[in-house]
Amino acid sequence: MVIKGKAHKFGNSINTDDIIAAKYLVSTDVQELGRHCLETVRPNFAASIKAGDIIVAGKNFGCGSSREHAPLAIKGCGIKAVIAESFAAIFFRNAVNLGLPFLELKNTDKIKNFDKLEIDLSTGIIKNITRNQTYQTQPFPEFLQKIIKAKGLINYVRKDT
Repeated sequence: MVIKGKAHKFGNSINTDDIIAAKYLVSTDVQELGRHCLETVRPNFAASIKAGDIIVAGKNFGCGSSREHAPLAIKGCGIKAVIAESFAAIFFRNAVNLGLPFLELKNTDKIKNFDKLEIDLSTGIIKNITRNQTYQTQPFPEFLQKIIKAKGLINYVRKDT
């Protein structure tokens, strides 16, 4: 599975309150959540996204509370993957459950805001088309790729039974 999109850079410790503010937790509508994704950090973030874009962040992405709304909001605004130096464990689990691809990559500082990226989940190769650079990370495990293709764990389990 290959994902192509523009990088949107963030720093360290982007927490779930930053990803989707608590006042929006009354909704589970993915599109509504997407309209407010990361608005406390960048007010016009969701409006700047083109379907397929990629979040690139530093360490401890998705820290904070265990809300599933965070990866839902990310998916709802059109982001297709998240690359970070590290992820909070609860975000990692929620991203899998909801079918949001995520990759750990050391030295995300080599990727700049708006660089064009191409991610091959099966090989773990991330190409920075803008800078003509290639980065290697762990391939996304095949079973997780199947969950992503099914658009989440529940769909995957339903399909498999």
